[in-house]
Amino acid sequence: MTKWDAVIVGAGAAGLFCAGVAGQLGLKVLVLDHSPKVAEKVRISGGGRCNFTNRLLDPGAPHKHFLGQNPHFCRSALSRYTPQDFVGLVQRHGIAFHEKHKGQLFCDRSADDIIQMLLAECGAGGVTRWQPCGVHAVRHNEGLYELDTDQGPVRSRTLVVATGGLSIPKIGASGWGYGIAEQFGLRLVERRPGLVPLTFDGAAWAPYAQLAGLALPVGIETGEKKQRMHFDEDLLFTHRGLSGPAVLQISSYWQDGAPLQLNLAPELDLAARLREAKQRSRKLLVNELAQWVPSRLAEAWAGQNPQWQRPMPEVPDKALALLAEALAHCAWCPPAARATSKPRSPWAGWTPATCPRKPWSPSSPGCTSLARWSMSPAGSGVTTSSGPGPAPTPAPKRWSTRRWHDGGLGLADGRPKTL
Repeated sequence: MTKWDAVIVGAGAAGLFCAGVAGQLGLKVLVLDHSPKVAEKVRISGGGRCNFTNRLLDPGAPHKHFLGQNPHFCRSALSRYTPQDFVGLVQRHGIAFHEKHKGQLFCDRSADDIIQMLLAECGAGGVTRWQPCGVHAVRHNEGLYELDTDQGPVRSRTLVVATGGLSIPKIGASGWGYGIAEQFGLRLVERRPGLVPLTFDGAAWAPYAQLAGLALPVGIETGEKKQRMHFDEDLLFTHRGLSGPAVLQISSYWQDGAPLQLNLAPELDLAARLREAKQRSRKLLVNELAQWVPSRLAEAWAGQNPQWQRPMPEVPDKALALLAEALAHCAWCPPAARATSKPRSPWAGWTPATCPRKPWSPSSPGCTSLARWSMSPAGSGVTTSSGPGPAPTPAPKRWSTRRWHDGGLGLADGRPKTL
């Protein structure tokens, strides 16, 4: 039976990043993954260019970008390793990148540049990887973790579970980490898809199916009072429902049965524009409306009311007001988040009640979970865990031996200190 300082299960972004830093701190690290490939979710993120972080995140209040029942859970870790720290790592590896929509940073060439960077960091730390290598059982005896693997038993004083969630089974995602959490007494929150399109019943969506492929900027919100969330992003109509960055973002907050409210003309006072147009134009209402929203959308909406199909002078003021209200406060109630094989991020995790701020189980010291290191295609770009459970802790800037056992990893000026 081989013995290691740390065994990391999962060779994705979180596992490789953790392994590279720990190895460069002088620890003997083993990475296990049942897949022969590394970081497949990184490879497909950002359309193959990996949107690796977001320049506009507030490093002084990272909890604002964290999804969970207790956003402050992650505050310490995410304040100590900011987006700029990761950008510095990317720059040291000579990776060219560019900024796109709302601060999102993408590789110029390929997501493979980020994967090779993570592998290079692991190489610099002398990290050992066994792939493909499944893990069949995990035990905790006499202060050590024992794992039964395809390549034989291993022992370690620290175990890191970095297996992610069920998001894309085709690239090797599984629920293995959930089972380990339950084995060691961590209560899971309800698992549901996040960052996914929303679908509607066929009959209810039939009037809008003709809009498939249409994209436009919108305001979108859901929830009540303090739970209300709002995004200003692009919306995409599909044959079955709604998608695009606006819907992918809001899907992480939307609850089954709750309405979505959309403003399909968010950058103008549509009621005032329509009143003004009535005074000067003899065009059909739909033609005037097409100045401010896409023509296909104008035609679809105007077709819902005979009064909206008239020339502007013949449309009653109340009908104009009703149209403006329908576009500015369009309420839809999706029956479901799409249960596809490609939810960007599963909404699941460990509850704060069963896992304290230090990311290890009270009953199992040394067991750390990096639930997910998110590279959100919708643009959050924030390092986050799957739900409110143990937030990823990618390297506080001061190092102490004690912090390794607390799940922390050390950086100084962007580089690991020696042990």
